[in-house]
Amino acid sequence: MNTTSHLIEQLAQLIGFHKNYTNSFGINQVPKVEALESLLNAMGYNLTNELLLAEQIKTLEEKEWRTVLPTTHIVKSIDKKPSVQISINDEILSFGFKTLNLEIRTEQGQSVKECIEITALELIEKKTLSDKLFSKYNVFLPQLDEGYHQLSIEMGAQQSNCHLIVAPKTCFSAEEACDKKVWGYTAQLYSIQSKHNFGMGDFTDLNNLIINAAKYGASTIGLNPLHPLYQNNPAHISPYSPTSRCFLNTLYIDVQSVANFSSCQLAQNKFTCDDFQTRLANARASKLISYTEVAALKFELLNILFDDFSLPNNSNDANKQNFIRYVEAQGDDLHTLATFETLYEHFRNIDSSIYDWKLWPTEYQSPYTKEVKEFQQKHKKRIQYFMYLQWLAHQQLQKAAELTKVNHMPIGLYLDLAVGCDGSGVDVWSNQDVYVSGASIGAPPDAMNTLGQNWGLTPMNPVALKDQGYLTLRKALRCNMQYAGALRIDHILGLMRQYWIAPGSGAHEGIYITYPLDDILSIIALESRRARCIVIGEDLGTVPDGFGEIMAKSGLLSYKVLFFERWWKTGLFKRPELYPSQSIATVSTHDLPTLAGWWASNDLDWRRRLNLYPSEALKEKEQTDRVNDRFRLINALKDVGALSPNDINDETLDITHQSLNTAVQKFIALTSSHIQLVPIEDALELLQQVNIPGTIDEHPNWQQKLPVNLEDLWATPSLIYINNLLNEVRPK
Repeated sequence: MNTTSHLIEQLAQLIGFHKNYTNSFGINQVPKVEALESLLNAMGYNLTNELLLAEQIKTLEEKEWRTVLPTTHIVKSIDKKPSVQISINDEILSFGFKTLNLEIRTEQGQSVKECIEITALELIEKKTLSDKLFSKYNVFLPQLDEGYHQLSIEMGAQQSNCHLIVAPKTCFSAEEACDKKVWGYTAQLYSIQSKHNFGMGDFTDLNNLIINAAKYGASTIGLNPLHPLYQNNPAHISPYSPTSRCFLNTLYIDVQSVANFSSCQLAQNKFTCDDFQTRLANARASKLISYTEVAALKFELLNILFDDFSLPNNSNDANKQNFIRYVEAQGDDLHTLATFETLYEHFRNIDSSIYDWKLWPTEYQSPYTKEVKEFQQKHKKRIQYFMYLQWLAHQQLQKAAELTKVNHMPIGLYLDLAVGCDGSGVDVWSNQDVYVSGASIGAPPDAMNTLGQNWGLTPMNPVALKDQGYLTLRKALRCNMQYAGALRIDHILGLMRQYWIAPGSGAHEGIYITYPLDDILSIIALESRRARCIVIGEDLGTVPDGFGEIMAKSGLLSYKVLFFERWWKTGLFKRPELYPSQSIATVSTHDLPTLAGWWASNDLDWRRRLNLYPSEALKEKEQTDRVNDRFRLINALKDVGALSPNDINDETLDITHQSLNTAVQKFIALTSSHIQLVPIEDALELLQQVNIPGTIDEHPNWQQKLPVNLEDLWATPSLIYINNLLNEVRPK
């Protein structure tokens, strides 16, 4: 290895990249220097020559000594003597400075000041750097309320600042929300069919779902991520690939519930005309969701409604004041989102093939340029239109959240936070210091994905994230928790270590990087307590030793899926009492087969049809294993009395969908898990799964409609059985 390569590896390890990892096949993987170099360049490091590399390494190694305060410091509110370590150049003492001035500006705007004798501080350690002696001291801090504060220390002309965060020990717990074990349904909101919607589920459908689910005893309604996608590119449909993890997907707006819909004559003329009604009928009747047509129908009307709303004498003054208050409360973040949407629309009108801000003219590739400021002035009304849409979506989802309280749902909405953002979106465009543009989050090769997975989501630089006081994470949590009684964090393992794929590299060439997990869990706990929102960590996959205990200690619930809760040496399903109480239990997820699909091996048929098997041997093994797994599941169901021997033929395993579904849901209801979730797809005994990972157009991911209209859903026999069963085993 040459000197340059050695220095690149040294720099990478200081930042947090792993030297190696053991893959699922037990093989030690060492990252390529070229991949490290590409990622370091993407993070903004200069690798031009060995001198620059050495200087950057030295800066990182000496940073904790040469800066008085860390960029961010987190203490627990339960700490009796909170403190922070500071570093002082002893040279300053020779200039006669014997004291330091400490000031804390609290989140509430109060100031706490203290003058401290340096000689009275507790000395921790000394170190000599370039013939200069530095000393680390422990400084005790006053007890502060939980929140985000600013700490500054001044010695003469030298001043250092730090984000000081006081966090609770644990998240808001499920037991605090409801002392009994509870249950609820999960739904892909877009998939709901109803007589009134435009061909995909909307927020009014959610209201109706809440009212009826609560009536039948459910304590929560779980949903897919509701993050914004690309309004001008409705064909981009994955809810897990958002433009931002703040704000909402405006396609879920129910246009007919907008305040001025009935009074706006132009909107009524458009809505009732034959052409519009024909298109609407076709969108409702289509087998799969036609996102582009739904978007066209909705935004044609919403454009008219906005123009009407904007007229001086044409809209309710209280409504206008509400809109103004919303815009003021959301501040620069909303204005940035709306600016991005307007720019995205503008450049796609010029060239419809432009889907990425990195293809815009250079002067528009940052929100802070003179040209963007001029664009904002020129396109004020269009920017206001996109803010108006977010306001409508916020109003409607807020109403749904309030409905869960009115209908006595102990938990309410259970929302989903995506693991990251699409690199072409507003979050990456507007925060390029934190996001590592060009890099992607993914997963290493395993038996099912021998080339690894590239999810196309842009990772956050853990160093920059900490330097900003975790602001990006705080905003994402807060934006989603404002509506939720529970929040699921997708792929929470990525908060401990994340698999990055360098620009131009294959998914099999990725590298792990460490994240400041303890800090991040503290931020999650603080936001959770503030919002009184339960937090669930989606911890499926290969979980590092001790990770479950770390999550539990911080008050997060684990995510238990029946298909995976097994003793892997024997394949036997774990008994219900072995599920931890601090968990959510469910049969399946959006990325896995439904119960009916699993029983019928429909997922294996899809893998075979799409040539997703890396070898013939693995294909045959999975088929054989599935046969054996069916017997194991039946034995587990019988063992706890969830399935009567009369309901199944032991030799052929002939069983009705209803008997199997009811038995499995009873098995999960008997678990110790505090919350049970029933996917609507399982309640309806559907065969097809929502999404097949690793596919795009080969399978109708995110496009399938439920086969039953919402108005008829609760009269469906399978739902009646599930409701009766769960109210018996897990009564409110």
